[in-house]
Amino acid sequence: MSRTSRIIAVSVAIAAAAGGGFVAARPDLWPNKLKSMLVVGHADAQASGPVIYYQDPDGRLRYSLTPANTADGRAFRPVMASEDISFGEQEAEAAATPAAPEGRKIKFYRNPMGLPDTSPVPKRDSMGMPYIPVYEGDDTEDGSVKLSPGKLQRTGVKSEPAAPRVINTIIRAPGTIQLDERRSAVISMRSETWVQKVEDVTTGTQVHKGQPLMRGYSQAIAAAAAEYIAAGPLSDTNSLAHGSKQRLLNLDVPETAIASIEKNRVSSLSIVWPAPRDGIVIERNVVEGMRAQPGDVLFRLADLSLVWSMVDVAERDLSALAIGQPVTVRARSYPGRTFSGKVSVIYPMINRETRTARVRIELPNPDLALLPDMYVDAEINTGSGKSVLAVPNSAVIDTGSRQVVFIDRGEGRLEPRDVKLGTHGNGYVEVRDGIQNGEPVVVSANFLIDAESNLRAALKGYSEAGPAP
Repeated sequence: MSRTSRIIAVSVAIAAAAGGGFVAARPDLWPNKLKSMLVVGHADAQASGPVIYYQDPDGRLRYSLTPANTADGRAFRPVMASEDISFGEQEAEAAATPAAPEGRKIKFYRNPMGLPDTSPVPKRDSMGMPYIPVYEGDDTEDGSVKLSPGKLQRTGVKSEPAAPRVINTIIRAPGTIQLDERRSAVISMRSETWVQKVEDVTTGTQVHKGQPLMRGYSQAIAAAAAEYIAAGPLSDTNSLAHGSKQRLLNLDVPETAIASIEKNRVSSLSIVWPAPRDGIVIERNVVEGMRAQPGDVLFRLADLSLVWSMVDVAERDLSALAIGQPVTVRARSYPGRTFSGKVSVIYPMINRETRTARVRIELPNPDLALLPDMYVDAEINTGSGKSVLAVPNSAVIDTGSRQVVFIDRGEGRLEPRDVKLGTHGNGYVEVRDGIQNGEPVVVSANFLIDAESNLRAALKGYSEAGPAP
């Protein structure tokens, strides 16, 4: 009866005698004799070979690759290579191990669980799993990985050549519509004025330049107009007439009223005040019969044909912004409609609470659809419009300090390559250094390949350092 059969028979008998599966599932309840038989495969022989791992001194299923202690301070027991459990003789292992492919030679066998343990001959680990053969050519000095066609298909490895592409990086930011400060105007008096009549103009009314807004009487204006008439016709030698006209201009009398006085040589008791520009009346503070003091704002006008979109851009995106970049704005009030503009100002300050910077975008608004304080969403295109060498985002493995891609060398060989990246956009990333145009890069299953590469590098380093822990 083989040693493996004896171990299984003893364990089954003890499990049955002690109450079945409950004790069998509890290694801490197994007798010490059975533990030692399961822990040490060749206890009856002199232990030899290097220490391959350490085991709990009580025979519990707890292991360590380095010296360790139990909770009560006792050291784990070192297990030599000859003590490792083998569920059969070397001949049985060789028979169970698949033959090497024709023309290839097996260099060694590695632990199936990724532990730093290799063997020059077929064997099994403590769980009964066979060691995995490593063939010549599978481990290379450049860190490349060699995968069989079957494994390539199972893992879904796909490659795509690096090629020049136009990368459009979009920065998205929320904002509101604001009035253009340069397109606003107010109507106010420079002298005490009594309002005699207000035209049919209310808040929200669209007015045009020169359209009458109100009529008012000012004693100061009336006196200056009478003096201007008495001074006589305006000429190069009539300094009194020039002085009188300048007084009317200082009182902000409309040019149309001054021209009427010059033509008719008659001073009207009231003056018509026209709109100084096209726009919307956004404020009206005047009623008929009121007395307006100097500086009082009677009307406020705003031209909405060009408005500003004030958006808040995250601090991390500031380096990509530049004056003149095209912007697409979508108003939440008009689903499906877009408005085009350009970045005009990047304000030189950061909001300390939101960590954002304010950016001004000028938007033409010919149909006056965009209104002040309306919510909008802006998309700023920071791309240069030039073609750059790019690969899909999925091709890059970013560890934080390194960026790596795998180059497909053909016949299942995949080479890792460090790269330097640039801008991102449209699902692609610019590669500034590391690969050439047309080189095929792996775009799927990268992390599986990376894990395989790291495992082989660790095993290789362990093998070069020697078999001891």
